[in-house]
Amino acid sequence: MFDRLAEQVAVLALTEASPGPWWRTAAAIEDAGSALAIRHGHGPIPEQHRDYVAVLQDRAGSTSLPAMAERIEDAAERGVRLVTVLDDDYPVNLRAIHDKPPFLWYAGTLSAADARAIAVVGTRGASDDGLRRARRLTAGLVEAGVTVVSGLASGIDTAAHLTALETGGRTLAVLGHGILRPVYPKENRGLAARIRSGGAVMSQFWLETPPQRTTFPLRNAVTSGLATGTVVIEASATSGAKMQARLALQHGKRLFLLSSLVDSEDWARKYARRPGVTVVKTIEDVLGGYSEKVTSGGGRRKPRVR
Repeated sequence: MFDRLAEQVAVLALTEASPGPWWRTAAAIEDAGSALAIRHGHGPIPEQHRDYVAVLQDRAGSTSLPAMAERIEDAAERGVRLVTVLDDDYPVNLRAIHDKPPFLWYAGTLSAADARAIAVVGTRGASDDGLRRARRLTAGLVEAGVTVVSGLASGIDTAAHLTALETGGRTLAVLGHGILRPVYPKENRGLAARIRSGGAVMSQFWLETPPQRTTFPLRNAVTSGLATGTVVIEASATSGAKMQARLALQHGKRLFLLSSLVDSEDWARKYARRPGVTVVKTIEDVLGGYSEKVTSGGGRRKPRVR
């Protein structure tokens, strides 16, 4: 019988003991089908993970299971829940990527509707035109029943989250720090609280992990993974949104670049020639990239977002 809490505790213990990147631990746990079996040396281990698991088991012996259970209990008292790669409600799109995290902490709700999700991302220092395009495209996605994913940063991310909420849609915000830390950036703390009622705020990090240079690229991977594709609204060559564009293609997701971005940025022009990339002029250019048919209300002329 599957004991969800006991398995979650074991997932946390194995993650803390990880000798390598956490995605390797996630893959070993998922393929073995049980974190408890790995932790206690029971059951067969898939051959491709045996050497890694042997080191993991040796390191995990000193990890306190009661301490991990206490983390879960303390988080729950603050409205934060845990989902792991062994749980049925682990986000389906995220499960499909190679570098998925072994767990997510989240505040709000998970929904099967989030299988229809698009990430909308861009620069923190957005122009007025960029913000307008982000709002227009996000409103079109919500109208089509799509969950909007972003990273809760200033600029484009903020516009996407706010528009999703204001138009009655769902949105998922992925943090670049632990979920029990004060929200960064500070000005989005109120927005994060609103998102809990209209989607979920999520983090793949330990509960009190501070924002660091290394955490934001990992955040971008999860933001890409949660969605079926990523739309980049406005981004320079050094933007984290450009990094997410690369990650989306590595994950086998669709990448959508606004035509205005392609016109203005050399990196976007180069990406536009790659397989799996669509240059966007209207919302239909994004909706048409779904693997399943998406409709968005009648035969009205679709707004241009470029």
